[in-house]
Amino acid sequence: MIELINAIPFPNWLDPIILEIGPIKLGWYGLGYVVGVGLAFYYASRLVRKPVYWQPSRLARGELNRPDKRMLEDFAFYCMVGIMVGGRIGSILLYNTQYYIENPLDVFKVWEGGMAFHGGFLGVCAATFYVAKRYKISLWRWADMAAVGASIGIGLVRIANFINQELYGRATDVSWAFIFNTDPLSTPRHPSQLYEAFLEGLMIFLIIRILVTRFKALTYPGLCAGAFMLLYGIFRFSIEFVREPDPIPQISEYFTRGMAYSLPMIIIGALIITWTYRRGPVAPTQQTIDANTEATSEASTA
Repeated sequence: MIELINAIPFPNWLDPIILEIGPIKLGWYGLGYVVGVGLAFYYASRLVRKPVYWQPSRLARGELNRPDKRMLEDFAFYCMVGIMVGGRIGSILLYNTQYYIENPLDVFKVWEGGMAFHGGFLGVCAATFYVAKRYKISLWRWADMAAVGASIGIGLVRIANFINQELYGRATDVSWAFIFNTDPLSTPRHPSQLYEAFLEGLMIFLIIRILVTRFKALTYPGLCAGAFMLLYGIFRFSIEFVREPDPIPQISEYFTRGMAYSLPMIIIGALIITWTYRRGPVAPTQQTIDANTEATSEASTA
C-alpha cells in the first residue's frame, strides 16, 4: 500500500487557463506550442548568423547552401502547421481511433488537448521536405534547423501537461510523488511530465547545443537531426517505464505504444549519425545569410 503521507498535493494555484474572455480561453498548453516554435525560430536564426558554427575544422568534402532568416520564418510557419495537423492526426490514429470514430466532431476540439508527439514529428518532417524542395537547399540542412530548437517547444509543452494534470506517471511511493486532482484514484504518482520536460526538453537542448558549439555539428548536415531523434527516442522510451499508459490497449504491461513508436527513432537516429559523420563535413557556400549579417561582414572588412 502506497502511503499518502509521502505525496505532494497538486498546487491548486496552478490553473490550466491563463486568460478567459467569454468563449475565448488562453491555456498554457496552446501557449507552449506557439512560444516554443517562436523561440526555436529565434534560436535557429541566431545560429545562422554565426559563421563560426558553419566552418568545418577539417577538410570539407564540398559546399552546401544554408537557409537565411527569411526562409526560416517560412519554415517556422510550416512547422507550426505540421505540428498541429500531424499531432492531431497522430493522436487520432495512434492512440484514440475508436473514441474519435464515436465522437467525430471532437476531432476539431484542439483546445482540449489530444496531440501526439510522434504525429507532430511526422508533420515537421513533411514541412522539412516541402521547404527543402521549395528553396532547393539540402533536406538535411533543414532537418538540422528543426532539430536545434525543437526541444524548447517540447519542454514547454511538457510543463503545460503538468499544469493541466494530464499524462501523469504510474503510482509510486517516492517522496516527490504528486496527487493529481484529475486522477480518479487520488494515487501518489510520478510527475512524469516534469521528467520529460527535463530530459526531452532541457537535456536534449543542451546536448545538441554542445554538439553545435564545441563539435561543429552543423558542418555535418543531418548530425543534429540524427542526435535529436536518437536522444528523444532513448529518453521517451525510458520515461515510459514510469509514465501511466494511455487508457487504450497496449502491447503489453511493460511495453507500451510509446515505447514501440520510439524504437524506430532510436534506430534511425543512430543510423543517420553514423552515415553523416562518415561522409565528412561540408563548408557553407558564399551566400548572403541576411541583411544584418551582410552589414556586419562589410563593416568588419572596412
